[in-house]
Amino acid sequence: GGEFTDVATNKDWELTDGGSFALAADFGISPQTQWELFISHRSSALKASGFSPVVDNIGLDVTYFHLGGTYFVEQVGRGFYVVGGLGLTHFDPRESGLNSETRPSLNLGVGFMLPLGKHVGVKLEARGFATLINSSSAMFCSGGCVVQIKGDTLGQGELLAGIAARF
Repeated sequence: GGEFTDVATNKDWELTDGGSFALAADFGISPQTQWELFISHRSSALKASGFSPVVDNIGLDVTYFHLGGTYFVEQVGRGFYVVGGLGLTHFDPRESGLNSETRPSLNLGVGFMLPLGKHVGVKLEARGFATLINSSSAMFCSGGCVVQIKGDTLGQGELLAGIAARF
């Protein structure tokens, strides 16, 4: 989810829920901490809830590219951990004629890793994302702007489950 506020109508453009996938590459730096390269991609849509005369639904892919780290309470690969990172959010409309946008962002989260063996584990994780948006700007423009928004940040969240393999 998440939403933008339209400048002209003061109504919300809502980001619909959609499936996502993520890839994390972690590099150990101590028994409890790791550096992390995190990429997450979500297929979504921007929904105008019927107030836009031009369009009421824009297909939108949202991709996060973040560098950060994890801190495990016990040791890397076992138990509870916190995670965070800084990077960029890339918004890519699927409608022809609309330009993509890239904005700075950050993420914070918590997780639990259950080891299944020496090199494999199951990860359960919740992350929150905040993307910095200009307080009043046009987005997805190409010879005219479909979305003109106001606000400072866009908040989104993900619940993740996956397999971790250690080398």
